[in-house]
Order: sequence, then C-alpha cells, then structure tokens
Amino acid sequence: MTAAGDGPWLDDAAGRLVRPFTVSNGRTEPSIALDLISQVMATGVTPLGYLGPEHAQALDLCRAPVSVAEVAAQLRLPAVVTKVLLSDLVDCGALTTKPPAFHHIPTDRSLLEAVLDGLRRQL
Repeated sequence: MTAAGDGPWLDDAAGRLVRPFTVSNGRTEPSIALDLISQVMATGVTPLGYLGPEHAQALDLCRAPVSVAEVAAQLRLPAVVTKVLLSDLVDCGALTTKPPAFHHIPTDRSLLEAVLDGLRRQL
C-alpha cells in the first residue's frame, strides 16, 4: 500500500521500494565537492538527456536557495546519494552551488548559534 503523497516509490509495510544507491546508479562520489550546508539553486536551464524522477524532484526543490541537507531530507535519501544527484544537476547546468560561508571554520561560534536559533524556531 502506498502512503499518501509518496507515489509508487514508498510502501507502508516494505518502506522504500527503490534502493537509494539505485537512484545514483551505484555511484557514491559526487563530481563536485558539496557540504551538507552548501546552498544549491536552480538556474532555469533545462537539463538535456534523461534524468531520473529524483533528479526532477531535487530540481523542483531548488527553485529558491536551499541546503544540500534540506534537499536530502525532503527527498528522504541519504546525503551521499543526494550529493550525487545534485552534482549531476550542477554538471548539466541546471543548478548552481554556493559553498557554505563557514567553510574554513566549521565550529565558528556564530555558525553554531545560527544552527541553535534555527532549531529553536522549529520546536
């Protein structure tokens, strides 16, 4: 039985019907470096060639700047698989990426405070 809104890829009893690494054709390394907090955004360029349904879903999520982690959460895919999908879209010009502002100092106090503030707003 399919859960509402999930389409044919999820089953209430069995879970995900398509294994995550099938989505990325077994690839585990994205072609570009992406952090979980990297921002991605659609460029408006239509990808040429065949891209799977997950690519289309990811591209749709990226109409406004969004983090790689958020895309992974929305797609319900592991981060590494999401990074491969997003790198495919960057490679074909459909997405642009911006590295995190805190790229060199991941334990920067202002970054940690921003994360804490964001979490508090979610609760």
